[in-house]
Amino acid sequence: MADLPYHVISCLQSGKLALLAILVSGGIVLQILACALYNNWWPMLTVLMYVLLPMPLLFFAGSNASSLYTESSSGWIDATKFMTGASVVGSIAIPVVLKHAGVIGWGALAMELSSFFVFGMAILCLLGTNDDDAYSMF
Repeated sequence: MADLPYHVISCLQSGKLALLAILVSGGIVLQILACALYNNWWPMLTVLMYVLLPMPLLFFAGSNASSLYTESSSGWIDATKFMTGASVVGSIAIPVVLKHAGVIGWGALAMELSSFFVFGMAILCLLGTNDDDAYSMF
């Protein structure tokens, strides 16, 4: 991509940022619809896990987020991997447990899990744009 003009590269990077914003907005809309359409606000418990999900990455990984993909000898990175995995499992488990207990219906469960999928895609897009020099957030 080095042979492309600067304005084309800038437009492509803006498109990546717009896609990331659309994915996050879609995930929020699905989360709210899962509650509002079925007049049951218990699925909002999943938002707690969405808030807790990036915390270990921010506190323990710091600017070395690429070390999450490699095998490390650091106890902090291992703790980060464990707590992030626990948050991901909790994000899936909360709606499933609520459905099993009969608190929410199948439609709310489907919207909750699709919201999780959309948020996961947004995180993958963020990590993809994080490799570029223009968007270095960590």
